[in-house]
Order: sequence, then C-alpha cells, then structure tokens
Amino acid sequence: MSTIKVLSAGAVQSMVTAMAPEFERLSGHSLNLNFNTVGSLRKRLEEGEATDLAILSESAIGALDQQGLLIAGSIVDLADTITGVVVKEGAPVPDISTTEALKAALLKARAVSYSDPAAGGSSGTYFSGVLDRLGIADKVKPQAVLGKRGYEVAEAVADGRAEIGTTFISEALTVKGVTVVGQLPGELHHTNGYTAAIHAKSAVPDAARAFIRFLTDPAGRDRWIKAGLEPAF
Repeated sequence: MSTIKVLSAGAVQSMVTAMAPEFERLSGHSLNLNFNTVGSLRKRLEEGEATDLAILSESAIGALDQQGLLIAGSIVDLADTITGVVVKEGAPVPDISTTEALKAALLKARAVSYSDPAAGGSSGTYFSGVLDRLGIADKVKPQAVLGKRGYEVAEAVADGRAEIGTTFISEALTVKGVTVVGQLPGELHHTNGYTAAIHAKSAVPDAARAFIRFLTDPAGRDRWIKAGLEPAF
C-alpha cells in the first residue's frame, strides 16, 4: 500500500485529522499529514516541494493550477470556512450583531487576537483589511495579539492575552476555554472555500484520489457541519 503526503491548510485540519485514521484502516494506505497556513504551503509548493495532495484555499489551488503544478481535472471542492468571533469561556458576550456593534466591541477590548497576515493566514489577512475598512486599524493593531495559526488566536483568548479573537470557527472549535460568539455581521460576513487537488508529480495519484473521495463522502456531511464547516458536497 501507499503513503500519501498531504499538505493542508489549518482551516480544515480538524476534519482531515479526524478522518485520517478511518481512511488508513479501511484503505490500507498511510497518510503523512502536514498542516500550515495557506500562504506558507503555497510558497513551499511553488518553490518545488513535492507532495501528493494539496488542500488549500480555492484561490491558492487556482494559482497552482495555472502554474501547471496540479493534475488536470483533479480539483475537488471540500468545504467553506466561516470567520467568527470568540471570547474566553464565561466572559461577557459582546454584541456583534451589526457592523457598528462589532466596531464598538473591538475598540472596547483591551487586546484583539487574529492570525498574522505576514504568516499567510487567510482569516488574518481578511480581518486586517476589516480593521482598515472600519477605520480603527490605528487603535486595534498596536495592541493586537497575533497568532501564526487560527488555533493560536483562540488560545490567546482562552489564556487571557486577548479579550476578543477572530478566526475561522472551524479552528476555534478545536480549542477549549473559548466561546464562539458568532459570525462577522452584515457586509463583513466572510467565508473562504477550501479545495483539494493532486500534485502533478504525485507518485500515488490513485491513492490520493481515494482519500479525496473519502473526505467528500456525503455520509460524512454532518461531521463537517459539526466541525464548523459548510461542506461543498
């Protein structure tokens, strides 16, 4: 049987990790799972790192496809992630029902956590733009607690380094000690699609396809939903 190397974004890590042992048991294949931000993984692939399966944002997969780094026709949509707001478990829940309410909550917070745009995190890149859009970047960013990954954002809230955090709900749900307040409101609502594709130089493309089929089995839809993701299948 084969070993399948997977480079995957953290936004879908909880489901890829949860389903991996079941796939290995049923298929006889083994999985070499590697997780990081979309930006860092895309860079590694563009610089020539070999893999069998890439699970990244739709835009990153599209860029890799244009560069001829993926097998034609191998792209499969997995799920959408949703950017949400979290606070420490047991803390007062702020009003984020409108853009103005969210703005007020962010300004009131001693510190806000989000993923570092420089590290290539999709949610952090988006939220940094939200702060600019709301006109409060100069007030929030100097006191920001930045995480390299989404789960680190939730950890910063759980341990009290930040009062509010914003990251993909799917990543926040993996961290104990935080409460998901809800999604970003109104026109700030943000989802990001995640997609799987087989690398052009994969040594085991059939095995990689089998794992994609396993991930997108309609029987598993409820599991994706419970993990804070919106399945695309």
